[in-house]
Amino acid sequence: MAGNEMDIINQEKVQYIVVKIGSEQYGINISYVDNIVRMQKITRVPKAPHHYMGVINLRGEIVPVMSVRRKMGLEDDEYTNKTRIIILKLEVQGLIGVIVDEVKEVINLGEDDIDRNVQNANNRADANFINGIGKDGEELISIFEITSIVDEVETA
Repeated sequence: MAGNEMDIINQEKVQYIVVKIGSEQYGINISYVDNIVRMQKITRVPKAPHHYMGVINLRGEIVPVMSVRRKMGLEDDEYTNKTRIIILKLEVQGLIGVIVDEVKEVINLGEDDIDRNVQNANNRADANFINGIGKDGEELISIFEITSIVDEVETA
């Protein structure tokens, strides 16, 4: 094998769950994902931030749920039979649910497949929440920076 062929084989691939929010596709590092559940009744919490939808009961555990759309300043969620709540497991916050329009697939991306130069995307509503653009064949997938998405929930 040639030298650069070995580099491709040895390159660490990371799995991402590809989700749709509006017409855009986003990748969530699978290491953060604890569970994916169907949309269910969300109990509102008084005086919560606008993007914080409330809480759900997940097998006896109360899990806060937020709208990624609201957090990014997009139009409100429209729930369909494809809408899902992705339960993320985070070191500081514990479990937190994020609402997505649809879960598409799981892909593998290496560091070479991700362009980290996204600061030029300042005109995008989601620029603060993205840490790279992944290329999966012809598809472009914005990679979520999970910590910046869920950051404020802690102060709720």
